[in-house]
Amino acid sequence: MGFFGWLRGKTGDRADARLAAWQRDWVNAAATANSAALVSLNSRLDAMGLSDDELEIEREMLDGLRDLIELRSTIESNGLPVLETGHRVIGTDRLHFIAPVSMPDDSAQPSGRLLLTGTRAIFVGGARTTTVPWHAIGEARHDRRDVVLIRKDRENLYRFRCNSFADALCGTYVSQRLAATRQPAPLPQQPRT
Repeated sequence: MGFFGWLRGKTGDRADARLAAWQRDWVNAAATANSAALVSLNSRLDAMGLSDDELEIEREMLDGLRDLIELRSTIESNGLPVLETGHRVIGTDRLHFIAPVSMPDDSAQPSGRLLLTGTRAIFVGGARTTTVPWHAIGEARHDRRDVVLIRKDRENLYRFRCNSFADALCGTYVSQRLAATRQPAPLPQQPRT
């Protein structure tokens, strides 16, 4: 695809429809970390007969799904990974995930690192550090290469743009696990009298 084709996006009618359907199926597979879907998605890409240049993003998406499936399996077997770091901002927290990110919604668009600990998500970079405790997070989800953390009060969301689909998928999964452990237990039902 030439420069002008890149500016307009992939314009081959058949390729666009197949890739659009494939990307929708990838989103569903990523939501469930489905290994059978990974095999199917890979086969479908191979069957399209498109060049490596035309499938560069989709191949990266597959790599990300593969990494997510592996991480999920590891966490289910052994619990969250504990990583070593020299960042002072971590303090005594246990670090479970780190990735280079930027904050595209911030007017300065700072670049730095996203650190996920047992108690909070921390962005270190730019002029300031952003810290969000897990008990304040109502939802964590990925949007392509972004990890999106949405506060329970819906007043703010934090978008962290990763360098890869793998970092976004794995960072989101770890965020979901950490946020779920910090949610208050539901109150027991009182018997009606």
